[in-house]
Amino acid sequence: MIHLTDISIQHSSRILFQKASLQILPGTKTGLVGPNGAGKSTIFRLITGEEEADTGQITCGKDIVIGHFSQEVGDMQGHSALDEVMSASADVVKLGETMRQMEDAMAEPMDDDAMTSLLEDYGSAVEEFEHRGGYDLEARAQAVLTGLGIGPDRYQEQVESFSGGWKMRIALAKILTINPDVLLLDEPTNHLDVESIIWLENWLASEFKGALLMTSHDRDFMNRLVSRIIEVANQTITTYKGNYDFYLKEREIRRQQLQASYRRQQEMLAKEEDFIAKFAARVSHAAQVQSRIKKLEKIERIVLPPEQRSIKFEFDEPPRSGDDVVNINNLSKTWPLANGSEHSVFSGISGVINRQQKIAVVGVNGAGKSTFLKVLAGQTKPTSGSATSGASVHAGYFSQHAMDILIPELTVFDTVQAALPLANIGSIRNLCAAFLFQGDDVDKRISMLSGGEKSRLVLATLLGQPLNFLILDEPTNHLDIQSRDVLLSALKKFRGTVILVSHDRHFLRSLVNRVFFIDHGEMRVYEGDYEYYLEKTA
Repeated sequence: MIHLTDISIQHSSRILFQKASLQILPGTKTGLVGPNGAGKSTIFRLITGEEEADTGQITCGKDIVIGHFSQEVGDMQGHSALDEVMSASADVVKLGETMRQMEDAMAEPMDDDAMTSLLEDYGSAVEEFEHRGGYDLEARAQAVLTGLGIGPDRYQEQVESFSGGWKMRIALAKILTINPDVLLLDEPTNHLDVESIIWLENWLASEFKGALLMTSHDRDFMNRLVSRIIEVANQTITTYKGNYDFYLKEREIRRQQLQASYRRQQEMLAKEEDFIAKFAARVSHAAQVQSRIKKLEKIERIVLPPEQRSIKFEFDEPPRSGDDVVNINNLSKTWPLANGSEHSVFSGISGVINRQQKIAVVGVNGAGKSTFLKVLAGQTKPTSGSATSGASVHAGYFSQHAMDILIPELTVFDTVQAALPLANIGSIRNLCAAFLFQGDDVDKRISMLSGGEKSRLVLATLLGQPLNFLILDEPTNHLDIQSRDVLLSALKKFRGTVILVSHDRHFLRSLVNRVFFIDHGEMRVYEGDYEYYLEKTA
């Protein structure tokens, strides 16, 4: 279907690929992985034709339709949400109009040759129209929008009224609705809640029949969909047959095998070089020396790839809080609306958060999860009721919008120092290094950082403080899988209390021991882990 053969690309002095190859075959579902900057986005651009390789060949099957979802939504205005989604299939709509014109033409008298030619064209058009899902296009657009959380009551809302995250859903719906032969998805779950992620997972697994190539930081999503992993790293492309968990195990096996081969080769090279050095001056051994020199020149040296950097962080022992961390009594919150009325987010919530509990707050998008955390963190006042902190509770709050309050002109070092004014320079640099800001990276200005780097920086400023109660709203957003795993490991060892909102099911399943479910303004408590909650709620 699509073949990249012996691709080489160099950006300035930096080599991305050297004679790298990959295949996308019909119906395959493939995960694209690799460290930031390795070239994953370049692979997408090569396939879509936005970028050309310096050398190598890219071949694509005839008449293949490629759909590409990226993190750039583009300009959306002047349409309803449904019309915006339908606009991506304008060529299919036009094909339908052409078919109707052909049908009208068939009703008119014409000679046999003209009718035969028209019937052939009509047959080809019908085949293409069916292949592209033209007969159920609008129904599919509505189903996809609903699955991604934009229901019938919002179909006719103008796209300008939607926030950036919701526009991302509309952009994703556009790509899914065109039903492409090859679907390229760049982090499709970033702006989705758990319900929408599960819908997308099921749709891609059962409804979509084309080939899929995607990047994702959601481990469960990747594991449940893909049967092949393509790793982009160290100037090459490596294919693994299996899901993400299989890839991790297989990669480690291959790494150990490569290290063993490297050691054996180094031992052999050392012996040969010792022999050459020892007998180079002896005439009697001249032939043997020359033979071994030629042998060494022909050997392909094994090169070990550099180890991928990862976050290395462990909490200091937090100060002990009282056993009751927060007492919640008849808590309610309403937001005023533009028309003068009020919207009730939740009401009548009562309960106790106990020391060392790790609690997930779950519920559909818009249920009030983030607002609940804001009240607990003291970022907004409740309309009625109270959320009272216990003795010696030192809380830290990570917001979805925490990155927005970073000061663009400051450096990484300045930002951490401002958050930890009593820490010495060595401690600050160690904390920065733990979150992958090493060497000159600490002097980078905030304005130059990526979303993932900003997220790591905010977490560093929060987790470096002596806190015993962490309130975390989507802490894994913008973090890659490796960084999520390290954060997860650190939070599991954390001897304080954690309450969080996250759409990463692997994260929740591995961490929490209690679940608060907010639904229609009320909260139900499940005294068990995330699997227990799923079992009870089916």
